[in-house]
Amino acid sequence: MTTTLERPATPSGPPPAPGAPRTRSARSEGWVRRAPLLPALVFTIVVTQIPFLLTIYYSLQSWNLVRPGSQHFVWFENYVSVFADSQFRGVALNTIIMTLGSVIIAVILGLLLALLLNRHFIGRGVVRTLLVTPFLITPVAAALLWKTTLLDPTYGLINFVLGGQTIDWVSEYPLASVMAALVWQWTPFMMLLLLAGLQSMPGDQVEAARVDGAGAWAIFTELTLPHLRRFLELGIVLGAIYLVNTFDAVYMITQGGPGTASANLPFYIYQRAFLGFDIGQSAAMGVVVVVLTIIVATFALRLVFRSFGAAGSES
Repeated sequence: MTTTLERPATPSGPPPAPGAPRTRSARSEGWVRRAPLLPALVFTIVVTQIPFLLTIYYSLQSWNLVRPGSQHFVWFENYVSVFADSQFRGVALNTIIMTLGSVIIAVILGLLLALLLNRHFIGRGVVRTLLVTPFLITPVAAALLWKTTLLDPTYGLINFVLGGQTIDWVSEYPLASVMAALVWQWTPFMMLLLLAGLQSMPGDQVEAARVDGAGAWAIFTELTLPHLRRFLELGIVLGAIYLVNTFDAVYMITQGGPGTASANLPFYIYQRAFLGFDIGQSAAMGVVVVVLTIIVATFALRLVFRSFGAAGSES
C-alpha cells in the first residue's frame, strides 16, 4: 500500500505588482502587528496632545484668576503681547545661554574624561563609577547640594578651597551658579556617550597612523574627532532638548533671581501662571516655546539621523 503526498496548492496568477494596493488580509496583518503599540499611543495622546490643545484654547483668552469673570476671547492678542514683552526676550536669551553654554562645556569635559577612561590604568572601573555618579542623583537633590554645600557664602566648599573667601555665588553670579550645577550633572552622560564612540573606533587605523609616524595630536584631529562627530552631535541634541526645559535647578538654586537674571523660559512661564495668575499670557508663552522647540529639535534630529545614516552607508 503506497501513500501519495500531495503538494500544497500554489496561488494561481502572477504576483502582485509592487505598486498595487494591498489586499484586505495584508492590511489586517499590519493592524495586528501595530495593535500592541495602540495603548502607548493612546496614553501619549491623552497626556500630551490633549493638554496642548487646551493650552492653545487658553492662549486665545484673556483670563486672570484674581479677577473673577475676566475670561473672554481676545484671539491672538496674547501672542502679540508675548513678543512685545522685553522680559520674555531677556529670559529667552538666558535660556539660550544656559542651554548652549551648559551643553558645550559638558561636551568638552565629557570628551576629556572619555579620552582619559579610554586608557588602561589601575582602578579605571572605580574612577568610571565615581564619575558617573552625578548623573544618577535626582536633579532637585543635586541643586540643593550645590546651593547649600558648594556655593554657600559662609560654609561652601568652593569658598573654602579659595582660601576662606565669602563670595555669595548665588547672588553675584546666579546664571553661572545654575549652569555649574547643570554641567556637573550632565558631564557624565556626555562622557559615557563619547566613551562608547571611542571604544567603537577601529584600532587598526590608529596603529597604522602610529606606524606612519603620526603623533597623538594628529591622530586626535584626523581620526578621533571625525569618528566622534555623530556622537558629539547626538550628545549636543539630546542635552539641548533636555536642558531647554530645565526648571528644578533654577527653582531650587536662585528662583530666577535676582530679578530675572537667572530665569529661563519654563520658570518664567511658571511665574506668570502660578504667581501672576495670568493664564492667558502664560499659555501663549507655553505654545510659543513648544513650537520653537519642535522646530529646532526637528532640524537637529534630522541632522543627527543623516549623520548616522551616512556613517552606516560607509561601513
